Amino acid sequence: MKHFALILLAFVAVGVAHDAAEPVDLEMVNRIRREGLDNSQVMEIMSQLTDLSGPRLTGSPGLDRANRWSRDQLQKWGLSNASLEPWGEFGRGWSLEKSYLAMTAPYYFPLIALPPAWTGGTDGMVRGAPVLLEVQEKSDLEKYKGKLAGKIVLVSASREAETHFEADARRRSEQDLTELAQAPDPSSGDSSRAERRRRWRQWRELRQETEKLLREEGVRLLLQASRGEHGTLFVSGGGSRDPKEPSGLPTMVVAIEHAKLMERLLARDAGLEVEAEVRTRFHDQDLMGYNVVAEIPGQDPALAGELVMLGGHIDSWHGATGATDNASGVAVAMEAVRILQAVGARPRRTIRIALWSGEEQGLLGSRAYVEKHFANHETMELKPAHEKFSAYFNLDNGTGKIRGVYLQENDAVRPIFEAYLQPFADLGATTLTIRNTGGTDHLPFDRVGLPGFQFIQDPIDYNTRTHHTNMDFYDHALEGDLMQASVIMASFVYHTAMRDRKLPRKPLPKPEKPAEAPAEAQPVTAASRP
Repeated sequence: MKHFALILLAFVAVGVAHDAAEPVDLEMVNRIRREGLDNSQVMEIMSQLTDLSGPRLTGSPGLDRANRWSRDQLQKWGLSNASLEPWGEFGRGWSLEKSYLAMTAPYYFPLIALPPAWTGGTDGMVRGAPVLLEVQEKSDLEKYKGKLAGKIVLVSASREAETHFEADARRRSEQDLTELAQAPDPSSGDSSRAERRRRWRQWRELRQETEKLLREEGVRLLLQASRGEHGTLFVSGGGSRDPKEPSGLPTMVVAIEHAKLMERLLARDAGLEVEAEVRTRFHDQDLMGYNVVAEIPGQDPALAGELVMLGGHIDSWHGATGATDNASGVAVAMEAVRILQAVGARPRRTIRIALWSGEEQGLLGSRAYVEKHFANHETMELKPAHEKFSAYFNLDNGTGKIRGVYLQENDAVRPIFEAYLQPFADLGATTLTIRNTGGTDHLPFDRVGLPGFQFIQDPIDYNTRTHHTNMDFYDHALEGDLMQASVIMASFVYHTAMRDRKLPRKPLPKPEKPAEAPAEAQPVTAASRP
């Protein structure tokens, strides 16, 4: 009886999708589902991007390996114009060759630690008793002048390690999704935002002054506690990409539990000593940044010049192999176009996949791509391709399954996306929200008035364990969730490419700068790599 009810529910869902005003090709949806759920290659793609490519910091050998493999794989699947497209000068790359930190007294104990990107090495093994640096305001720096040359410095942690009484990973509940689907209260402005900005500027200024003093003093190694618990390190950048500037001060981010252990031993005058060795390498042979692009050509002579895009960012930080941030989104996008190729899809519009680099440093690859091909967001000077663009679909919130779409304040697409989602209600994708979401590569499209969307995803342990951490490995990628996301993205892209009209748009944003003073264009001087 239970099985009969499920079959009846599925039949009703299919019938609703068929009767909707927005046409949905349910026969193609079925083919996409069968290919994506029965013959998935998404975890093999994940393995290639993570285990075999390694960390993918922009400009590093790991990203170059992943870029070249992705381009070649897209070409093997039959996509056209697969290439590494230069988007502008990124700066020097950086990679880690050795990272070691341990206590040697009052007993030996290995410490969990990693250097931030673009910091320098220690020039051999460093040993000694750390000096505890306690700085709450700028005047506190005076007492350390002339006392830190050649020292290992431990910055006093401003917090204690916490015990967590809730699970690190979670899925969105029905209540979560119901609340997300509601428009935000227009009167609920964030009155504390200005205060947070003020405090952040104060913190940044104090940090800059502290780093200046430490460099002038000739500190040999800086140790800083990480946020996060349970040995999880949140580690990103700590130096300059500009080859004309010096490397960042040799630094290691230390697990909070181990940083507090050292603080307590120093407080008890227990004879704490540590040893460390860090070796890093800068890569400045090629300062350009590259995006991976490839296409499924449109088949309708009247619409083939129009464009539907999908993608995610392929670069990562270096603390792990960037599985949920964002090999998962890249694997889903690649699997989506593989599915479309496997089922023999013949889209009316051209479908283009783009795998962005430089996202972690400020959406650099996607921003430069949008400016080069579509519009300058400051002057809103539009290029011809702007009019031919239909939509961009992005995935970059971890490994969690798709639960719906952020409409990005574009309510005109609501009935279209409702129809697109209906065949996937049984897979948990039902929610549309008018709300915006930020922090990833759909934003440069939205910023110039082009329809750009990020999917709603289950958070799993993205914000607690994997996002920018030393735990972001293949093990945290959920196969079933990535399979579900792949078929939904493939269907969204296909149906957008098959519509009689492009997706509706919001009004064009106003220029941020006068047209007579346009922003300097991103330099694009190097040819694509072979």
